[in-house]
Amino acid sequence: MSKSVMSMPKFRPDQFVRFIGGEGRVKACHQNSGNWSYMVEMEMGPEPEMGRVGQETTIVLAESDLNALESRFWVGLS
Repeated sequence: MSKSVMSMPKFRPDQFVRFIGGEGRVKACHQNSGNWSYMVEMEMGPEPEMGRVGQETTIVLAESDLNALESRFWVGLS
């Protein structure tokens, strides 16, 4: 018989994080096989000449891929 230890997530929803390729805001997290994964909404840059196809881009990253940003104010998000 083995014991299962639930770890707490390192990042919380609405926390701003940095990763290779950009920065974003944690939308949600879930644990899978003892590892935490995070849905991160990337910051939108300036609108391109041809306009936008959709809303913000959300990606899924492992906890080890993220670093916390100390403080951040993201204009335009509710």
